[in-house]
Amino acid sequence: MFTGIIQQVCTVKALSRSGGSAALTIDLGQLANQAKTGDSIAINGSCLTVSKQAGTSATFDVSGETLAKTTLGKLTPGTKVNIELALRADDRFGGHFVLGHVDGSATIKKIEKKGDFSTFTFAAPKDLLDQMVPKGSVAIDGISLTIAELTPDDFTVAVIPQTLKETTLGQAKINQKTNIEIDIITKTVRRYLEKNIPPKGNLTIKDLQQQGF
Repeated sequence: MFTGIIQQVCTVKALSRSGGSAALTIDLGQLANQAKTGDSIAINGSCLTVSKQAGTSATFDVSGETLAKTTLGKLTPGTKVNIELALRADDRFGGHFVLGHVDGSATIKKIEKKGDFSTFTFAAPKDLLDQMVPKGSVAIDGISLTIAELTPDDFTVAVIPQTLKETTLGQAKINQKTNIEIDIITKTVRRYLEKNIPPKGNLTIKDLQQQGF
C-alpha cells in the first residue's frame, strides 16, 4: 500500500516489449538503497514489483493488463516518473490510502497558474467521474490530491508549489494523459450503496435507518 506522497522523481532507462508484456527499467537513484528484488514500488501510481536490480537501476515486469490500463506503455528513455516505495508499518501516513491499482486515465484539459500555485482540470471517462466526490481524494500519477471541483465532464485539483516542485506535475502539459486511482473508501461506499439501497425513487427513511444512517 502507498500514501500518494511522492518520494522522488526518477528517470526511465528502458522499456522493452515481449509479446503482450514489457520490462521497464528505472534509475532509482538514492532510493535504490532502500529497494530490493521482490519489493513493491509505485511508478506513476502503478504498483510494480522489482524483478532485478543492478546498481541504482531496477527492472519491473509489466503485464498486458497494466499496459492496457495505464500510461506506462508510452514511457520512453529519459522520461521522468513519480516514485513511491511501499508504506512500512511504522511510517507516517501523510496522504490517503493508495493501492497502486490504476482505474484508468485522465487527460490534462487546462492548467491555470495562480501565483506559485496551479489549478489542473482533467477530462476523464464517465465511469471514473461517477466514482469521485467533491473534496474527496484522488491519486494522479501516484500523487495524492484533493478534488476541488467536479462536473459531468471533468474534475479540477489545486496543486501547491511543493507538489509542483517535487513531482512530474511541475512539467506537465495540456493533453498529457495521467494515471488515475479513485479513493478506495469512496469506491467501497459507492459499491455498498449500489448493492444495498433501492433505486432512485423508492428510497425511504426506513431504508436509510436499516442501513445505519
